[in-house]
Amino acid sequence: MSTPYAPPYAEVIGDPIAQSKSPLIHGFWLEALGLEGDYRRAHVKPEGLAAYIAERRTDPDWRGCNVTMPHKAAVMDLVDDPGDIRGTIGAMNTIVRQKDGSLIGTNTDAAGFYSPLAELDLEGAPVAVVGAGGAARAVLFALARAQVGPVTILNRSPLKAMGLLATFGLKGDVVALDAQLPPVSLLVNSSSLGMKGQPPLDLDLSPLPEDAIVYDLVYSPLQTGLLKAAEARGLDTVDGLDMLIGQAALAFELFFGASPPEGRDEELRALLTA
Repeated sequence: MSTPYAPPYAEVIGDPIAQSKSPLIHGFWLEALGLEGDYRRAHVKPEGLAAYIAERRTDPDWRGCNVTMPHKAAVMDLVDDPGDIRGTIGAMNTIVRQKDGSLIGTNTDAAGFYSPLAELDLEGAPVAVVGAGGAARAVLFALARAQVGPVTILNRSPLKAMGLLATFGLKGDVVALDAQLPPVSLLVNSSSLGMKGQPPLDLDLSPLPEDAIVYDLVYSPLQTGLLKAAEARGLDTVDGLDMLIGQAALAFELFFGASPPEGRDEELRALLTA
Protein backbone atom coordinates (compact mmCIF):
# COMPACT_ATOMS: atom_id res chain seq x y z
CA MET A 1 0.00 0.00 0.00
CA SER A 2 1.46 3.41 -0.93
CA THR A 3 1.65 6.03 1.76
CA PRO A 4 -0.46 9.15 1.15
CA TYR A 5 1.50 12.15 -0.13
CA ALA A 6 1.97 14.91 2.42
CA PRO A 7 3.12 18.34 1.28
CA PRO A 8 6.25 19.79 2.88
CA TYR A 9 5.76 22.18 5.76
CA ALA A 10 7.75 24.56 7.94
CA GLU A 11 6.83 26.31 11.19
CA VAL A 12 7.59 29.16 13.50
CA ILE A 13 8.14 28.25 17.15
CA GLY A 14 8.09 30.42 20.23
CA ASP A 15 6.45 31.16 23.57
CA PRO A 16 4.15 33.05 23.06
CA ILE A 17 3.52 32.47 19.35
CA ALA A 18 -0.05 33.66 18.54
CA GLN A 19 1.29 37.10 17.55
CA SER A 20 3.62 35.77 14.83
CA LYS A 21 2.94 37.04 11.32
CA SER A 22 5.33 34.54 9.72
CA PRO A 23 2.53 32.14 8.63
CA LEU A 24 0.85 35.01 6.74
CA ILE A 25 4.09 35.88 4.95
CA HIS A 26 5.11 32.35 3.96
CA GLY A 27 1.52 31.42 3.11
CA PHE A 28 1.24 34.45 0.81
CA TRP A 29 4.46 33.51 -1.02
CA LEU A 30 3.53 29.82 -1.33
CA GLU A 31 0.18 30.76 -2.87
CA ALA A 32 1.68 33.43 -5.14
CA LEU A 33 4.21 30.94 -6.52
CA GLY A 34 1.70 28.08 -6.74
CA LEU A 35 3.92 25.90 -4.55
CA GLU A 36 2.63 22.97 -2.54
CA GLY A 37 3.49 23.45 1.07
CA ASP A 38 2.35 24.79 4.41
CA TYR A 39 3.74 27.06 7.09
CA ARG A 40 2.36 26.87 10.64
CA ARG A 41 2.70 28.19 14.17
CA ALA A 42 3.83 25.85 16.94
CA HIS A 43 3.60 26.93 20.57
CA VAL A 44 6.74 25.45 22.13
CA LYS A 45 7.54 26.18 25.77
CA PRO A 46 11.18 26.17 26.95
CA GLU A 47 10.78 22.83 28.74
CA GLY A 48 9.39 21.26 25.54
CA LEU A 49 12.02 22.55 23.10
CA ALA A 50 14.29 19.48 23.08
CA ALA A 51 11.34 17.10 22.61
CA TYR A 52 9.94 19.24 19.77
CA ILE A 53 13.29 19.22 17.91
CA ALA A 54 13.73 15.45 18.44
CA GLU A 55 10.22 14.73 17.13
CA ARG A 56 10.48 16.96 14.04
CA ARG A 57 13.94 15.58 13.20
CA THR A 58 12.27 12.27 12.25
CA ASP A 59 9.54 13.86 10.08
CA PRO A 60 10.59 13.86 6.40
CA ASP A 61 7.83 16.35 5.48
CA TRP A 62 9.16 18.94 7.94
CA ARG A 63 11.52 21.36 6.21
CA GLY A 64 12.50 23.31 9.32
CA CYS A 65 11.37 26.17 11.49
CA ASN A 66 11.90 29.78 12.34
CA VAL A 67 12.76 30.36 15.98
CA THR A 68 11.49 33.32 17.96
CA MET A 69 11.63 34.35 21.64
CA PRO A 70 12.72 32.81 23.95
CA HIS A 71 14.47 29.93 22.10
CA LYS A 72 17.13 31.63 19.93
CA ALA A 73 20.00 30.76 22.28
CA ALA A 74 18.76 27.44 23.71
CA VAL A 75 18.17 25.88 20.27
CA MET A 76 21.91 26.16 19.50
CA ASP A 77 22.54 23.17 21.80
CA LEU A 78 20.15 20.95 19.81
CA VAL A 79 21.24 21.33 16.17
CA ASP A 80 24.38 21.39 14.01
CA ASP A 81 26.17 24.69 13.54
CA PRO A 82 28.44 24.46 10.45
CA GLY A 83 28.50 28.26 9.98
CA ASP A 84 29.61 28.90 13.59
CA ILE A 85 26.53 30.96 14.43
CA ARG A 86 27.31 30.36 18.12
CA GLY A 87 30.74 31.94 17.72
CA THR A 88 29.54 34.89 15.61
CA ILE A 89 25.97 36.08 16.18
CA GLY A 90 25.30 33.82 19.17
CA ALA A 91 21.60 33.33 18.35
CA MET A 92 19.78 31.12 15.83
CA ASN A 93 16.45 32.02 14.26
CA THR A 94 16.25 29.38 11.50
CA ILE A 95 16.60 25.59 11.61
CA VAL A 96 16.72 23.68 8.31
CA ARG A 97 16.26 19.91 8.00
CA GLN A 98 18.61 18.19 5.58
CA LYS A 99 17.60 15.12 3.57
CA ASP A 100 19.60 12.84 5.88
CA GLY A 101 17.65 14.10 8.90
CA SER A 102 20.44 16.31 10.24
CA LEU A 103 19.39 19.79 11.38
CA ILE A 104 21.41 22.89 10.57
CA GLY A 105 20.91 26.13 12.47
CA THR A 106 21.53 29.56 10.96
CA ASN A 107 20.50 33.19 11.41
CA THR A 108 18.60 35.24 8.83
CA ASP A 109 17.89 38.11 11.27
CA ALA A 110 21.18 39.94 10.66
CA ALA A 111 20.71 40.15 6.88
CA GLY A 112 16.98 40.84 7.31
CA PHE A 113 17.73 43.70 9.69
CA TYR A 114 20.36 45.21 7.41
CA SER A 115 18.49 45.02 4.08
CA PRO A 116 16.57 48.35 4.51
CA LEU A 117 19.86 50.08 5.43
CA ALA A 118 22.04 48.55 2.70
CA GLU A 119 22.05 51.71 0.55
CA LEU A 120 23.31 53.90 3.40
CA ASP A 121 26.94 54.58 4.27
CA LEU A 122 27.05 53.88 7.99
CA GLU A 123 30.83 53.62 8.30
CA GLY A 124 31.90 55.53 11.41
CA ALA A 125 28.32 56.62 12.19
CA PRO A 126 27.31 56.71 15.87
CA VAL A 127 24.49 54.28 16.69
CA ALA A 128 22.28 53.51 19.71
CA VAL A 129 20.68 50.09 20.25
CA VAL A 130 17.99 49.35 22.84
CA GLY A 131 18.13 45.82 24.28
CA ALA A 132 20.71 43.05 24.60
CA GLY A 133 18.82 39.86 23.67
CA GLY A 134 18.92 37.58 20.63
CA ALA A 135 17.66 40.26 18.24
CA ALA A 136 20.27 42.73 19.53
CA ARG A 137 23.00 40.19 18.75
CA ALA A 138 21.89 40.01 15.10
CA VAL A 139 21.69 43.82 14.94
CA LEU A 140 25.16 44.30 16.45
CA PHE A 141 26.65 41.64 14.17
CA ALA A 142 25.28 43.48 11.12
CA LEU A 143 26.38 46.89 12.44
CA ALA A 144 29.91 45.61 13.11
CA ARG A 145 30.05 44.40 9.49
CA ALA A 146 28.96 47.89 8.38
CA GLN A 147 31.85 49.34 10.44
CA VAL A 148 29.68 51.79 12.34
CA GLY A 149 31.19 54.25 14.81
CA PRO A 150 30.62 54.16 18.57
CA VAL A 151 27.62 52.10 19.68
CA THR A 152 25.63 52.99 22.79
CA ILE A 153 23.55 50.12 24.18
CA LEU A 154 20.59 51.04 26.40
CA ASN A 155 19.70 48.08 28.60
CA ARG A 156 18.40 47.11 32.02
CA SER A 157 21.47 44.96 32.72
CA PRO A 158 24.68 46.87 31.83
CA LEU A 159 26.94 43.87 32.44
CA LYS A 160 25.25 41.70 29.79
CA ALA A 161 25.40 44.55 27.29
CA MET A 162 29.10 45.30 27.92
CA GLY A 163 29.87 41.72 26.97
CA LEU A 164 28.02 42.20 23.67
CA LEU A 165 30.13 45.19 22.65
CA ALA A 166 33.27 43.13 23.27
CA THR A 167 31.85 40.10 21.44
CA PHE A 168 31.30 42.07 18.24
CA GLY A 169 34.45 44.16 18.50
CA LEU A 170 32.49 47.39 18.81
CA LYS A 171 33.62 50.50 20.66
CA GLY A 172 31.02 52.32 22.67
CA ASP A 173 29.18 52.57 25.93
CA VAL A 174 26.40 50.95 27.91
CA VAL A 175 23.81 53.07 29.71
CA ALA A 176 20.55 52.55 31.58
CA LEU A 177 17.25 52.53 29.72
CA ASP A 178 16.31 55.94 31.16
CA ALA A 179 19.61 57.60 30.21
CA GLN A 180 19.69 60.48 27.75
CA LEU A 181 20.25 59.42 24.16
CA PRO A 182 23.49 60.56 22.53
CA PRO A 183 23.18 62.39 19.15
CA VAL A 184 23.31 59.25 17.00
CA SER A 185 22.70 58.76 13.26
CA LEU A 186 20.73 55.54 13.83
CA LEU A 187 18.58 54.42 16.77
CA VAL A 188 17.45 50.77 16.81
CA ASN A 189 14.94 49.25 19.22
CA SER A 190 15.79 45.54 19.38
CA SER A 191 13.89 44.98 22.64
CA SER A 192 10.26 43.91 23.10
CA LEU A 193 9.42 47.26 24.74
CA GLY A 194 6.54 48.90 22.91
CA MET A 195 5.16 45.54 21.74
CA LYS A 196 1.51 44.70 22.48
CA GLY A 197 1.32 43.51 26.09
CA GLN A 198 4.77 44.92 26.97
CA PRO A 199 5.66 48.19 28.71
CA PRO A 200 6.13 51.18 26.38
CA LEU A 201 9.56 52.41 25.31
CA ASP A 202 9.71 56.03 26.43
CA LEU A 203 12.78 57.75 25.00
CA ASP A 204 13.39 61.46 24.62
CA LEU A 205 14.38 61.80 20.97
CA SER A 206 15.30 65.50 21.17
CA PRO A 207 19.10 64.83 21.16
CA LEU A 208 18.87 63.11 17.75
CA PRO A 209 20.02 65.14 14.73
CA GLU A 210 17.56 66.04 11.93
CA ASP A 211 18.89 63.34 9.61
CA ALA A 212 18.76 60.50 12.15
CA ILE A 213 16.94 57.25 11.35
CA VAL A 214 14.78 55.49 13.95
CA TYR A 215 14.33 51.75 13.35
CA ASP A 216 11.93 49.71 15.52
CA LEU A 217 12.06 45.91 15.20
CA VAL A 218 8.67 45.59 16.94
CA TYR A 219 5.90 44.96 14.39
CA SER A 220 2.90 44.43 16.66
CA PRO A 221 1.74 47.19 16.67
CA LEU A 222 3.42 48.34 13.46
CA GLN A 223 3.18 52.01 14.40
CA THR A 224 4.89 51.89 17.80
CA GLY A 225 5.10 54.77 20.24
CA LEU A 226 8.78 55.15 19.32
CA LEU A 227 8.02 55.51 15.60
CA LYS A 228 5.17 57.95 16.30
CA ALA A 229 7.55 60.10 18.36
CA ALA A 230 10.17 59.94 15.59
CA GLU A 231 7.66 60.94 12.90
CA ALA A 232 6.42 63.79 15.08
CA ARG A 233 9.99 65.08 14.97
CA GLY A 234 10.16 64.62 11.19
CA LEU A 235 12.78 61.84 11.40
CA ASP A 236 13.08 58.99 8.89
CA THR A 237 11.75 55.69 10.26
CA VAL A 238 12.00 51.98 9.45
CA ASP A 239 9.30 49.69 10.87
CA GLY A 240 9.52 46.07 12.00
CA LEU A 241 7.93 44.66 8.85
CA ASP A 242 11.04 45.45 6.81
CA MET A 243 13.19 43.16 8.93
CA LEU A 244 10.42 40.58 9.31
CA ILE A 245 9.94 40.27 5.55
CA GLY A 246 13.69 40.41 4.88
CA GLN A 247 14.57 37.58 7.25
CA ALA A 248 11.54 35.55 6.12
CA ALA A 249 12.62 35.77 2.46
CA LEU A 250 15.96 34.11 3.27
CA ALA A 251 14.26 31.41 5.37
CA PHE A 252 11.65 30.75 2.64
CA GLU A 253 14.40 29.89 0.15
CA LEU A 254 15.99 27.50 2.65
CA PHE A 255 12.67 25.75 3.43
CA PHE A 256 10.99 25.64 0.03
CA GLY A 257 13.86 26.02 -2.46
CA ALA A 258 12.38 29.06 -4.20
CA SER A 259 12.77 32.83 -3.99
CA PRO A 260 9.73 34.87 -2.91
CA PRO A 261 7.84 36.46 -5.82
CA GLU A 262 9.18 39.85 -6.92
CA GLY A 263 7.09 43.00 -6.97
CA ARG A 264 4.53 41.80 -4.41
CA ASP A 265 5.87 43.54 -1.28
CA GLU A 266 3.23 46.28 -1.16
CA GLU A 267 0.50 43.65 -1.43
CA LEU A 268 2.13 41.65 1.36
CA ARG A 269 2.46 44.72 3.61
CA ALA A 270 -1.23 45.50 3.05
CA LEU A 271 -2.12 41.94 4.09
CA LEU A 272 0.09 42.15 7.20
CA THR A 273 -1.36 45.49 8.31
CA ALA A 274 -5.02 44.71 7.56
